[in-house]
Amino acid sequence: MLEFITDTYKELKRMNVRQFLGQALQLGLIVTSALMIWKSLMLVTGSESPVVVVLSGSMEPGFYRGDILFLNMGKAPIRTGEVVVFNLDGRDIPIVHRVIKVHERRNGTHIDVLTKGDNNYGDDRALYNKGQEWLHQHHIMGRAVGFLPKVGMVTIIMNEWPQLKYALIGVLGLLVLTNKEA
Repeated sequence: MLEFITDTYKELKRMNVRQFLGQALQLGLIVTSALMIWKSLMLVTGSESPVVVVLSGSMEPGFYRGDILFLNMGKAPIRTGEVVVFNLDGRDIPIVHRVIKVHERRNGTHIDVLTKGDNNYGDDRALYNKGQEWLHQHHIMGRAVGFLPKVGMVTIIMNEWPQLKYALIGVLGLLVLTNKEA
């Protein structure tokens, strides 16, 4: 590892300013491309977060910790049995659970939703904010329309050990900056 760092440092010292700026621009283009892809997915799916990772075992055996879910909001109303991802007011981490009850108002413009984790004993009212009995449309981030098993464990590991995440980002950034192809 020390040899990698010294080699990278020597490579950076050998670069002239123009080469370094070119490599920095390439790194910026990679980051910008990733953001553009994410924003495009948001537009296509109608979801503020088109891809999420299952963080707990509350949906087993349907979905396991580390599964990546693909979300789509769609125009159709939410129905009982669908797996939705929702975010409660004042909380940062979205929750993946199944809809067990839907109350639709007569005019069809407003719905109330009750959810439950497949592996949980009772419904999610204990998880909702104090005094909240139902989820509303603005809480729902999207419906699960597909998944990749266990691929999201990388995200979970990097969140549990943030030093690993920063080290990995730093190494990847250095690799892009010292890449000789331009």
